[in-house]
Amino acid sequence: MNAEKIPDIIIGRLPVYLRAIQRMADNGIKTTSSQELGEHVGISAAQIRKDISQFGEFGKQGTGYSIAYLLDKLKEILKVDRKWDVALVGAGDMGHALARYQGFTNRGFQIVMIFDNSKDKVGQKIDNFTIEDSEKMVERIKSAGIKMAMLTVPAPAAQSVADKLVQAGVRAILNYAPISLNVPNNVKVQYIDPATHLQRMTYYL
Repeated sequence: MNAEKIPDIIIGRLPVYLRAIQRMADNGIKTTSSQELGEHVGISAAQIRKDISQFGEFGKQGTGYSIAYLLDKLKEILKVDRKWDVALVGAGDMGHALARYQGFTNRGFQIVMIFDNSKDKVGQKIDNFTIEDSEKMVERIKSAGIKMAMLTVPAPAAQSVADKLVQAGVRAILNYAPISLNVPNNVKVQYIDPATHLQRMTYYL
């Protein structure tokens, strides 16, 4: 399987399937069908079958999918059958909330470092974390081999911070700043801007 040939829109649906399958497993369900899964996630059964078949044949006609097997395969495909260390840059309100969020660990991620450029915040604690000076960020991230980062800094600072993250060897950035980032082609960026999503919904109101 060549990951570059799989459309990104399909990759974007896989975590949705994974979340639904995990809930089924947690509820003791052993098998499911594309029809049943589709009802859980609001995607057609045909689309689900087409998406999953990009990675092989994981189900049998008439019997559907084994929950345990599909769960393992989706985790393997998304590479969340392991723990990914994540650096968090920006210790404001959003940074505090993410540092305390309990929903990352059981889905393959763990924040291990928090950075900020405010001298008032450096050295302070967020639960078990000590906020570190962003001046040491490149060295610290590079030495730890961290490949993922979450960016919760103000928009004017986001690009310069992203440049430093790339310099540190980060290959994936989850950006909460309301600004588009310019990064090399081998660095993946996902954007989370609540206002943008709200604006998308108001069209339908």
